[in-house]
Amino acid sequence: MQKSKIFLSLAEVTAQDEAAVVAALRSGWVAPAGPQLEAFEKAMAERTGLPHAVGLTCGTAAIHLGLRMAGVERGDEVFVSTLTFIASVNPVLYQGAAPVFVDSDEASWNMDPALLAEAIADRKRKGRKMPKAAIITHLYGQAADMDPIAQVCRENGIILIEDTAEALGATYKGRHVGHHGVVAAFSFNGNKIITTSGGGMLLTADENLARQARFLSTQARDPAPHYQHSQMGYNYRLSNILSALGLSQLGRLDNIVAHRRAVFERYQTALGGIPGVCFMPEAPFGRATRWLSCLTVDPAQAGFSGGDVLKALADNAVEARPVWKPLHLQPLFAQAERVGGVVSERLFGQGVCLPSGGGITPDIQSRIIDIIRTCVR
Repeated sequence: MQKSKIFLSLAEVTAQDEAAVVAALRSGWVAPAGPQLEAFEKAMAERTGLPHAVGLTCGTAAIHLGLRMAGVERGDEVFVSTLTFIASVNPVLYQGAAPVFVDSDEASWNMDPALLAEAIADRKRKGRKMPKAAIITHLYGQAADMDPIAQVCRENGIILIEDTAEALGATYKGRHVGHHGVVAAFSFNGNKIITTSGGGMLLTADENLARQARFLSTQARDPAPHYQHSQMGYNYRLSNILSALGLSQLGRLDNIVAHRRAVFERYQTALGGIPGVCFMPEAPFGRATRWLSCLTVDPAQAGFSGGDVLKALADNAVEARPVWKPLHLQPLFAQAERVGGVVSERLFGQGVCLPSGGGITPDIQSRIIDIIRTCVR
């Protein structure tokens, strides 16, 4: 008998979620406006401690609006994390600007603060133009080391945007991620910690920026009895129906994070003693959600590779993925400037993301662990 497929990061949708969506449908609010959207924005603001929230179609839209409001335009440069999904950086191209890719540190797998500082100091020495902005990704549910990053940005007039798409529920020094940047961009895609199927949100401590984001995300319609537009806007607002799903899921965020952390710990306990196998560390300055459980395999020590693990899992109907391919290695960015690259390239070459979603029970996880152990034998 063929075994059912195990997916990487399926969202768990409950009867309570279904009832919330049905209630929103029956309310008649099927547009990108309504009470569920407002309630979801309020709940996200309360949960993160960022007072102003704007529900959007995706996390990419939130990053794009952040860059637009920061005044990033053609000819500007934006420093970005290289070890991330391309959606973190595409908005730089939307604005006609150029990304500069910065490597990861070993402690968090996120942008290396020391490399960022060195790159900026080097530009000063050479009289080069400063980047207009920096986008810092909090990878796989773990915070980057934000204090030194924010300090060097502040000292050099660089506008900081936090890509928190993978990090809802993660903390940095006891506070929810997102407080260092002018805006924080969250994602509720179908594989994230909570989902609206597709959706995102921009959060900020700046009321004026939130007002601008809401204006730009609704086609920049001027206040007038007719349709009048003085600026270019976007159709970026989150629907009321999808907001109902997100609001319902947000209510059990702590349980969802606890589940993912427990999944990670079972993997680490079962596989962490294998020579050459290392798990993504939890940096001492934060608490990660373990959105995905990530490990690396050093073939010189292990006698097998991350590719062997991926193949064994695929042969047994288990979905797993390599760690993100660094963006400086993507054909789209072949000519882009980069700072470092050794760490992110090693993580990509050796890294594996294991199934971590809501449907991963201990029995299913035991099956995955047994398959990985066959690589050792």
